[in-house]
Amino acid sequence: MATETRTSAGELRAFLHGLPGVDQVGADERAARLATRSIKTSAKAEAIDLAISMVDLTTLEGADTPGKVRALCAKGVRPDPADPGVPKVAAICVYPDLAGVAAEAVRGTGVGVASVATAFPSGRAPLEAKLADTRAAVAAGATEIDMVIDRGAFLAGDYLKVHEEIVATRQACGDAHLKVIFETGELATYDNVRRASWLAMRAGADFIKTSTGKVAPAATLPVTLVMLEAVRDFRDATGRQVGVKPAGGIRTTKDAIRYLVLVNETAGPDWLTPRWFRLGASSLLNDLLMQRRKLATGVYSGPDHFTKD
Repeated sequence: MATETRTSAGELRAFLHGLPGVDQVGADERAARLATRSIKTSAKAEAIDLAISMVDLTTLEGADTPGKVRALCAKGVRPDPADPGVPKVAAICVYPDLAGVAAEAVRGTGVGVASVATAFPSGRAPLEAKLADTRAAVAAGATEIDMVIDRGAFLAGDYLKVHEEIVATRQACGDAHLKVIFETGELATYDNVRRASWLAMRAGADFIKTSTGKVAPAATLPVTLVMLEAVRDFRDATGRQVGVKPAGGIRTTKDAIRYLVLVNETAGPDWLTPRWFRLGASSLLNDLLMQRRKLATGVYSGPDHFTKD
């Protein structure tokens, strides 16, 4: 993996502030226009299965238990017990202390284990604690780490601190993939989202992710569009492809399909795979399953037909 791990504060600031500004009105209008695109019924069935395969099925609550995580894993591996043709999800996303439970539950299934780390969701902790958090999750069996940047440092213009923390966390991940969460609802401007995207990619991120799901607004189509443009341009500039994960507030099949259209029209079809695009969600999977069943049978099953966890 080619990453730019050596840089100075001045060089980094000059690079990030030299990026082209984002036309906010244009980004909003393009995202709104793409959101109105309709797809044929035959394509909708394929889109639903693709969206299911991209889901990072998530539980990040203080009341999470090993039993809840095992149930979530069983659902991720076999989303609809009555239909073995339903694809499994991409990963199960949990707190570090439950990563081992999830890893054991999905062993041999091909479903990944994503663990939030680095003082999620605030990102406010000493670097040593963040790295210990990361290493513990990987040691427990996490195959993906979702880290949060220090938004305070970023907004204060201390880009080098954020860069160095991402580099250190990438190294602590070992073979696990690193997703870098920006908490875009706190970054305030699309220009900041673009800068954060390039900063994370230069530091070695495998994925860039919108949100923790704990701050509103979370994922939005315009913000995701800006991030998709960034990964597209980064690959053009460096030859390295980076994934994108919107998370938080994506609840319906209609929402999911809008994101798939956005990916195809912005970054291109190379990103239309779970390897390069994920949907972070807790309730989305049930709606996808209900819509899938309706397309197959003509009957709308209703939410009680599927488990809530």
